[in-house]
Amino acid sequence: MTMQEATFSLLNQLRTIYDAGEASNIADLVMEKLTGSKKVERMLYKNESITKNEETLLQQFSKRLLEQEPVQYILNEAWFGGVKFYVDKNVLIPRPETEELIEWIIMNYNSSLDKLKILDIGSGSGCIPISLKRKFTNAEVWSCDISEEAIKVAKKNSKDLGTAITFIEIDFLDKKTWSQFPSFDIIVSNPPYIPEKDKATILPNVLQYEPATALFVPDNDPLIFYNAIAQFGKTHLNKKGNIFLEIHEDLGKEVSELLQSQGYSAEIKKDMQEKDRMIKSGLL
Repeated sequence: MTMQEATFSLLNQLRTIYDAGEASNIADLVMEKLTGSKKVERMLYKNESITKNEETLLQQFSKRLLEQEPVQYILNEAWFGGVKFYVDKNVLIPRPETEELIEWIIMNYNSSLDKLKILDIGSGSGCIPISLKRKFTNAEVWSCDISEEAIKVAKKNSKDLGTAITFIEIDFLDKKTWSQFPSFDIIVSNPPYIPEKDKATILPNVLQYEPATALFVPDNDPLIFYNAIAQFGKTHLNKKGNIFLEIHEDLGKEVSELLQSQGYSAEIKKDMQEKDRMIKSGLL
């Protein structure tokens, strides 16, 4: 099988479940991982045969992709802020909206010399604390998660990317754990925020494969994490400090009102899709 035949075979299969653009992007990622060659190089050698090992791997990858497993989990890699992160089924796949949240924080603290103290709540892959540490090299960065496996992934990425971060495995909703933390200049979180009732609207590649504990919250308490973060901030947010939160696009008003009811300011920011997606908050 030639390089071109392998690419077309994969593309034709992917087009049965993805639109043309997404199918092309996924095929490109798979073929680059498979051959170690960029698209331009593969074009030059399109009539060269791929190896038997590459052909076997392609068949394995194709089978998993047709079961709608995310390509990031299959390849164990996802790009975030121009950096490659290791990911597996224990962590959410980093999203562009979260990159926008990071950019907003950087806009507010534009000096890498600042000796900030930063806490990320919900480590996942570590993309948030690692990205902030790479920008604010003098910052003291902490991150916590309830999942032992997620912490392992975040620590691996932190080590691979040369960032010193304090990771703690805790249930943040348990207030008794809060005494382990100092106070911070920045508290940031992309917490679970999708109500259980919305599961029917979630794409199969997300619902079946990404960790439910990082996605869903009870229908009767969808703001459970935002409320906990607001309570935590009253004792752990430094004077003039800020909280940055990613939010459900339909719950901006509710999160804003919750924060204001607890003595915070609340500034909602839209993402590139013009959806309410993040909030900046500080104690008044």
